[in-house]
Amino acid sequence: MTTRPIILDSQAINFQALPPLSLYIHMPWCVRKCPYCDFNSHEARGAFPEQEYVAALIRDLELALPLIWGRKVYTVFFGGGTPSLLSGESVAEILRQVRMLLPLALDAEITLEANPGTVEAARFAAYREAGVNRLSLGIQSFNDAHLQALGRIHTAEEAKRAIGIAQQHFDNINLDLMYALPNQTLEQALQDAQTALSFSPQHLSCYHLTLEPNTLFHRNPPALPDDDSSSDMQQSIEEMLAASGYQHYETSAFAQPKHRARHNLNYWQFGDYLGIGAGAHSKLSFSGRVIRQARHKQPQVYMQQVAQGAPVQTEHAVERDELAFEFMMNALRLNEGFDSSLFNERTSLPLSSIRRELKQAEQRGLLFRDHQRIAPSQLGQRFLNDLLGIFLDEKM
Repeated sequence: MTTRPIILDSQAINFQALPPLSLYIHMPWCVRKCPYCDFNSHEARGAFPEQEYVAALIRDLELALPLIWGRKVYTVFFGGGTPSLLSGESVAEILRQVRMLLPLALDAEITLEANPGTVEAARFAAYREAGVNRLSLGIQSFNDAHLQALGRIHTAEEAKRAIGIAQQHFDNINLDLMYALPNQTLEQALQDAQTALSFSPQHLSCYHLTLEPNTLFHRNPPALPDDDSSSDMQQSIEEMLAASGYQHYETSAFAQPKHRARHNLNYWQFGDYLGIGAGAHSKLSFSGRVIRQARHKQPQVYMQQVAQGAPVQTEHAVERDELAFEFMMNALRLNEGFDSSLFNERTSLPLSSIRRELKQAEQRGLLFRDHQRIAPSQLGQRFLNDLLGIFLDEKM
């Protein structure tokens, strides 16, 4: 009997090992839709079908198990919408089922986003008891006029009180802030950052307000600071946080030592994630392919489809020649860049496949590299879209 030699397809996706896996759980309802928000969120307009939705989430996870069978989950993230509309009992039930169905890492980071306008001390305590060990508060500003312009339902005092309540139960807290707000001055932006620092949160996310398509702000743009003023705000905030000991490790993320957001790091390092819930997205790797999925967006439609065993609305394979750009689109958000070997680990492509693009980025001063690390330069951090465009142009 003769045997034929195995010939490997040089164009195939062949992973030596699968990336780390995270779980994202989407809560699609909020009290009021913010005019800048382009996430899949829907105004609750009173009570929402909490028990029915929780049951749908659990069934969705059960249906997805064949895709991730045996893989350990390292982080869990409740996002939205406003996850803090969920009762402590509902969060506990979801996490109980997650632990029953999946091998959850003993030290898993479990984050829940909370809106200061919906918080109660008893609910925060219940989240902590359920197993949530990281809370992310959507503060956005400590200025009542700016909060009102952003359509937020909480006041500055409510935000401060929410932080105090959270700190009674959690030792790992993120505060979301936004700058370049309508009619905001540099002094006001710095005052927001200074107020946030007065609470010594473990993590800060500082975002530049952008006018995203399909939002009220995009249809009716408010008066925003000009580019020079916005740039001054960004630079001044970064300098203030650095002076306070925060590591600026990603475009909009700042952390005290050992408190970087592990869930988000998995995204930026092109890890895998299973998303359950209305409108949730997934990116999952297999021995010979990578797929992306999206769940049905409308909550009622999503729950109906789950009941029929079909929560996924769209699914497609990521082509091999798309992987390099997708990897760089995430990894180059990290100010420290990435280990050169990570590119091959997460794409199965040799680094030589992007040699021309890397050289062009270096020549333009947007990127630097050595034998071990590839990272955006300070110029590349400021003009990240230009840097990413180099890799996109080649793909197109």
